[in-house]
Amino acid sequence: MKGTNVEGAKCVCSPPPRESPLDQEAIWRGLANGTFTVFSSDHAPFRFHDPDGKMRGMKMHPEGKQGHFKHIPNGLPGLETRLPLLFNGVVEGRLTPQKFVELTATNPAKLYGCYPAKGTLLPGLSDADLVIWYPESKGAKTVTNGDLHHDVDYTPYEGMKVANWPRYTVLRGEIIYEAGKVLGKKGQGEFLKRGKSSLSSPGNKFLSDLRFED
Repeated sequence: MKGTNVEGAKCVCSPPPRESPLDQEAIWRGLANGTFTVFSSDHAPFRFHDPDGKMRGMKMHPEGKQGHFKHIPNGLPGLETRLPLLFNGVVEGRLTPQKFVELTATNPAKLYGCYPAKGTLLPGLSDADLVIWYPESKGAKTVTNGDLHHDVDYTPYEGMKVANWPRYTVLRGEIIYEAGKVLGKKGQGEFLKRGKSSLSSPGNKFLSDLRFED
């Protein structure tokens, strides 16, 4: 926060991004072994060059000093980059394709009571929502904010290389995104009433099977 260089405000979130290879390896291991049930993003889309966005950190300190950490809005834009970042783990052999689907689709749908309409493909029960990726070695991409569709003036992943990027997104059998272009229309979504979670209930079979020892 010293001087006018407040680029670090772009990455203020909880928990903060981990740079240590040991920390990163532990997170990958937790994703693979089931420690983490879902892979998600709260997507806090604060603009950087905005007096009410990340630049709030430059507001006057109560004691008259310029710049204060507590004024920086907490969170990062990450909705559109979430799946490609995780898909790196599939290409690198850290995650199986099945585990990728489990973390990003099946488990979230079960957790929020939307399964089997979402999170799987079952004839007569599911909505035919799909993300289709490029063939191997053909979807590599360098992340740039200009290619993203969020209304934010930066991405914390600027310049990062990902091994693949979604080629198509299909909503209820209709293509709504193709090779960088959004084809969906306003009002195309449908309200889905949530049911009971099949993952978080105390009566969940997984929890009832746990045994604790002194």
